[in-house]
Amino acid sequence: MSDDKTLREDLAGRLTAGGHLRSPQWRQAVLDTPRHEFLRGGYFRRVDGTGTGPTGWEPVMPGDAAWLPASYTDDSLVTQIAGTIAPADIQGRIFRSPTSSSTLPSLVVRMLEELRLDDGMRVLEIGTGTGYSTALLCHRLGDDLVTSIEIDEDVSTRARAALGATGHIPRLIVGNGLDGDPDGAPYDRIVATCGVLDIPAAWFAQTRPGGQILATVCGWMYSSELARLTVDDGAAHGRLLGGQISFMLARPHLPPPLGMLPDLDDGEEREAVIGADALDHWTARFVAQIAAPRTQRIRIQPPGGETQHVFIDVDAESWAALRLDGAHWTVRQGGPDRVWDRIEEHMAHWQRDGSPDLDRFLITVTPDQQTITWDR
Repeated sequence: MSDDKTLREDLAGRLTAGGHLRSPQWRQAVLDTPRHEFLRGGYFRRVDGTGTGPTGWEPVMPGDAAWLPASYTDDSLVTQIAGTIAPADIQGRIFRSPTSSSTLPSLVVRMLEELRLDDGMRVLEIGTGTGYSTALLCHRLGDDLVTSIEIDEDVSTRARAALGATGHIPRLIVGNGLDGDPDGAPYDRIVATCGVLDIPAAWFAQTRPGGQILATVCGWMYSSELARLTVDDGAAHGRLLGGQISFMLARPHLPPPLGMLPDLDDGEEREAVIGADALDHWTARFVAQIAAPRTQRIRIQPPGGETQHVFIDVDAESWAALRLDGAHWTVRQGGPDRVWDRIEEHMAHWQRDGSPDLDRFLITVTPDQQTITWDR
């Protein structure tokens, strides 16, 4: 038995034992699909990420003793840095942000199971990435029923080569996945392997009535959750599935550069009812994002001064700055809107309803708006 076949069997066993891999069709897809073929270009290993310094990344290439075993761990493996840099492009270390990866297999198969596929269904995948999840879809449905969109041409080219090496030729598109694929619509399922701020109207317009969308809804405060929606009468309705699922944001949905910060000495000051530390909780942070969906959070610590937690609403051009003053939090707010007032009000409603977890949240999307609330 080849080394990689043994590793595939071990991976399938771990995913089954963990409850992620539940159906025989997807188990066979994992057994038959060599993940390492989608990592032939190498991956980046994280270094210096545990201390106070910046996170660094160093390449791991085929031939390195760690490369093949790592391909079958239940880990996300970074395959691109800073939007253009592949592992083969550098020696040593790079200190920039990841922009593409091979998602951890347990999340890949969980999402595929959550799609609830039947034979003959047509699927549109948003975010080809390395192509591993695309290959699993092809194994389950057949190449001619799978379309995958990738915004990065280099990433798509590498995925196409890996898919070909494993015997798959699905329809691959280079383009903005937020626009979907009107030429191939309608689809029975749309699945996104990137995070989005809002479910694009194009997606449910391109989904058959009764079809489903599976995507991770995110925010600029970096809380997110997987949502499953059913399309009907020009809208989509569903709920969040729980599990604190996180993906890289779709590139068009990344937060803009903040530029010059506001003068934090301006504005009106009061004692805060809820402190910034409340947002250390994943679900509370998601609730705050619902109240202030285009708000970024940064921390500022001037020399010799107190740490301030600054929230900047890009759309409203408003801000709030919180600091811990002894045992109490103080908030100063500026601009035409009161960002922290909105967040406190929304969080108070959530707390009065018993602080429900995200798997009790409901989502409705129409061409005009996205609404997320919780089941009371």
